Amino acid sequence: MRATVCGAATICIALAAGLWCWADDAALVALATKRYGQAAGNLVMEWRALVAAGKSASGAETLRRVNDFFNRRVRFEDDSAVWGVPDYWATPIEMLGKGAGDCEDYTIGKYFTLRELGVPAEKLRLIYVKARIGGPNSSITQAHMVLGYYETPDAQPLVLDNLIGEIRPAAQRPDLVPVFSFNAEGVYAGGAVSSVERLSRWKDLLLKMKAEGYTP
Repeated sequence: MRATVCGAATICIALAAGLWCWADDAALVALATKRYGQAAGNLVMEWRALVAAGKSASGAETLRRVNDFFNRRVRFEDDSAVWGVPDYWATPIEMLGKGAGDCEDYTIGKYFTLRELGVPAEKLRLIYVKARIGGPNSSITQAHMVLGYYETPDAQPLVLDNLIGEIRPAAQRPDLVPVFSFNAEGVYAGGAVSSVERLSRWKDLLLKMKAEGYTP
């Protein structure tokens, strides 16, 4: 990550797609309050305080704080209940504004918060999995998304999940079967890497974030 000054109270981070800058914290709080009400503004203020405090934390503590924040502050709801559509990728502002989201929204919020805190894109992947539900002997699975943290490229990832609050190595999550993963640098499936441009929902998400003040 490269920190740069883009203006008063502005935080800039270098992503694979280029240099990106969050609008100042007061603007983010005001945006959330205007769209969703005072409670939403207060929650976004807590999020920005987490980011400010997290800059001095260790790697493991940073992961724990970010994982706990979203798991504890945001309630799980299906997209149909929150947004009235079957599938919707919310920005962190949208998720915190509603105070609710599904597994993809938790993962997106954690990913961008950790990126802002200086975790390189290559150490993070948003991972689609099949999650076994109903106990260890169950054959019932559902589509799910988690965030993987890779200390090194070949390391076993740590899994940040909204289903289980504790961050565990992937080997300790036999209930999850990876399908494919992605980050700002590409899509990873079956040992091959392709452009993240193939994910239209990812591109749409970045456009919404730009409109909220997350801009190149």
